[in-house]
Amino acid sequence: MTLTREDLWSLEQYAEKRPSFRTKVLEHKKNRFVLLTPNARLIFEDEMTLRYQIQEMLRIEKVFEADGIQDELDVYNPMIPDGNNWKCTFMIEYDDIDERRIRLAELKGVEDLVWIQVEGFEKSFAIADEDLDRENEEKTSSVHFMRFQLTPEMVSAALADSAIIIGCAHENMNVEQKLLPENVRASLLGDLKEPVVN
Repeated sequence: MTLTREDLWSLEQYAEKRPSFRTKVLEHKKNRFVLLTPNARLIFEDEMTLRYQIQEMLRIEKVFEADGIQDELDVYNPMIPDGNNWKCTFMIEYDDIDERRIRLAELKGVEDLVWIQVEGFEKSFAIADEDLDRENEEKTSSVHFMRFQLTPEMVSAALADSAIIIGCAHENMNVEQKLLPENVRASLLGDLKEPVVN
């Protein structure tokens, strides 16, 4: 699905609804993130998390013109899962600026080596930064946008309660396998649609 202008509140409406909506979104996000390492996390996006992002951007930038609203929709809509994939924001976080610079240089290419696996199937490696390249010759970025594409068989198996495992094959962030917690797995199943058999 995609969000449209009709799905959004006006700035005035959002000002009224923001406290309760923010509480709801923060509760929802507890089931949408995974710590890959103590310094790397994935936040799995969906319609609710992205609606919140758009409303917050419109609020901060005080955007109310139709073109400006559409620009924000065009930026965030591609991050909504399509029923046969998971999409997430990958964040590498180091508080110390000098350490962050060193680690981002060591982790060049990491965004292509994060993977998800539905038990019994091949690993699905991230398709990263489809909107723009966030890596340069010296280092990777601290934020990446990722898509994990699944085959129809993987989708069916996940929906039939197969375990979901996540990991990373980068030499400086080697996570062999990490079982998704049950609350996260259950939430991510909501992003999938059973394939139609012809």
